[in-house]
Amino acid sequence: MKTKLFLITPPFTQLNTPYPATAYIKGFLNTKNIESVQADLGIEVILKLFSKEGLQSLYQVAGFKLQVEEISDNSKRIFALQDEYLKTIDAVIAFLQGKNPTLALQICQEDFLPEASRFAQLEELDWAFGTMGTQDKAKHLATLYLEDISDFIVECVDANFGFSRYAERLGRSANSFDELYEALQQEPTYIDGILLSILKERIETIQPTLFLISVPFPGNLYSAFRSAQWVKTHYPEIKISMGGGFPNTELRSLSDARVFEFFDFIMLDDGETPIEELISNIENTDYNSYKRTFLLEDGKVVYKNNSLKHDYKQSQVGTPDYSDLLLDKYISVIEIVNPMHRMWSDGRWNKLTMAHGCYWGKCTFCDISLDYIKVYEPVAASLLCDRMEEMIAQTGENGFHFVDEAAPPALMRALALEVLRRKLAVTWWTNIRFEKSFTKDLCLLLKASGCIAVSGGLEVASDRLLKLIDKGVTVEQVAKVTRNFTEAGVMVHAYLMYGYPTQTIQETVDSLEMVRQLFEVGVLQSGFWHQFAMTAHSPVGLYPEKFGVVKETEILGTFANNDINYTDSTGIDHDKFSFGLKKSLFNFMHGICFDYELQDWFEFKIPKTKISPDFIFDALQEDNDFNSKPTAKIVWLGGKPFIEHFTKSKKGNSWELMTLTFHDKKESFSIQTNKKEGEWLVEILQKIAVSNAKIYTFQEVKSNFETQFEDFELFWYSKPIKTLREFGLLVL
Repeated sequence: MKTKLFLITPPFTQLNTPYPATAYIKGFLNTKNIESVQADLGIEVILKLFSKEGLQSLYQVAGFKLQVEEISDNSKRIFALQDEYLKTIDAVIAFLQGKNPTLALQICQEDFLPEASRFAQLEELDWAFGTMGTQDKAKHLATLYLEDISDFIVECVDANFGFSRYAERLGRSANSFDELYEALQQEPTYIDGILLSILKERIETIQPTLFLISVPFPGNLYSAFRSAQWVKTHYPEIKISMGGGFPNTELRSLSDARVFEFFDFIMLDDGETPIEELISNIENTDYNSYKRTFLLEDGKVVYKNNSLKHDYKQSQVGTPDYSDLLLDKYISVIEIVNPMHRMWSDGRWNKLTMAHGCYWGKCTFCDISLDYIKVYEPVAASLLCDRMEEMIAQTGENGFHFVDEAAPPALMRALALEVLRRKLAVTWWTNIRFEKSFTKDLCLLLKASGCIAVSGGLEVASDRLLKLIDKGVTVEQVAKVTRNFTEAGVMVHAYLMYGYPTQTIQETVDSLEMVRQLFEVGVLQSGFWHQFAMTAHSPVGLYPEKFGVVKETEILGTFANNDINYTDSTGIDHDKFSFGLKKSLFNFMHGICFDYELQDWFEFKIPKTKISPDFIFDALQEDNDFNSKPTAKIVWLGGKPFIEHFTKSKKGNSWELMTLTFHDKKESFSIQTNKKEGEWLVEILQKIAVSNAKIYTFQEVKSNFETQFEDFELFWYSKPIKTLREFGLLVL
């Protein structure tokens, strides 16, 4: 019997764009001619819930609760305004889907939407948004309106609800399966009811033989089990498997047999080969060859990895396929004023990967012992561009989020050159390491190809701790790289960390001072503080003694094992810094409060910083490297010049000269040279134009010049070349 697959992402991930795992798998299955249908049940539940019909039913359910329980004044207000919510909800959702742009004018009048407690924060946000555009302001107000309804749902209908997660508490730190198992024995919740009605309809229509559930985060875990439970009960013949980020990191030592009351299989790491092997097992019961798969045999959990098939190379996995997903129904929200989080939640992004794994693979807080980080394999730039073009044709969207652990600089350069050569108009952003390969010229090239933002880990802005993390960067280097991106017009977001093992209070304060200075000099535009978490598959989790920490227990849970409780030899309570670090950052992101004493952000005594007030400013005074290595690549981003000849005479001597006038998108500029050198320059600019397949090195350009002239260095550092360097003559 031929296998038919149904792939889902259970509620909830992002509202604005589908999580890409099922699209990646569907793209692979296409290369094998295996039939599959995918669905993002998260967006489908949200759209059913946040509709006129959905709210009517919600108010009915809440009404029963109001008769027996005391609720907050805020929820009473939302209940009292139900006619206003019912009148506006469909129009607001259509607006957030980009289908009803004129509604922005109504929303911004601020007498259209009913307002509850979330709008109280508006006073403070006025200065933050300033004179933000009508569409953006309306999106933000509409987001607050949805969050008010969400607060009402949490208090009156389903305490587990959250826009981008559901019952996340049950998935987090679930060393034991007991609590989740118990929750699954209860009657389905109101939100479960919506999910299961959609699932029922889809299963009846598709009639799959294999049901694959991707669980990227703890906030998808409960819904995944609920979905599996329903299918097991009503369609016991359908085989059910789980894969994705959560099992990959959390379930590697799974031993609780009760999990297999819901799932037949749980697969780890890259899904392509495990799924292919699973299909062979389902179609032929004697096959018995599995790849990284947990299953139940004789009542015991067994892990089978006896397949001789290798994992597929990145070049063989196909182009992610977004068909079946409701691409025009996702909703863009603006919930907070952090510019990077804003990009995350606003607009539809096609997701792609430049390279599997991480080319650095050393950071001690990271899961570097697992294949998704450890196995590094880049994709050729030409193949990446082919995939981008295919996805643009399929989705109609030309925005790309490369979801790499850290995009490799050499591959980013190759991709940018390929995008420019093909004259693609794309917008893209990705995650990087702040390493010195990101020169001023490389950043300009990336910007020219459509790169609008990068995010990278500054982690703890302290050189001692960066060394302990094995980050391979210094704070000074980060400052220079962020400057290069900022000057090229690419937004920079920094991941910041506090509470790393052995981190002292002094180092936390000094780290905050570094961050303050990076924002003050204008080389960082966005950031976010995360508290360090010790995970089982990172060097800190594997060898805690090297980092001055002690695990609370060595006992493995029977269900999830990833986050580890530990005690730090310093005995510092890092939690207490959370509020002050986040509040100061919020202000720095808006360009204010740089003159505050660091002490002002904390309600307890902190030591004075030991960082010089001009540390970052001084680090940026050093000149950018003028890279003239023989192997450096020389590329011209500009166009062909208009040429004018003229003669200059002085004391009876005359010279033939040339004026070359160039037009770029914003302005025009001219340079003057003598006739012979000018002719050579026009010819070489055509050869090194970014539209050509051949790329010339510095040495090749120099040798070409020296066939006709002498003293290339004198020419290379002359005023005309310096001018061209400012307008797109890049040394990479």
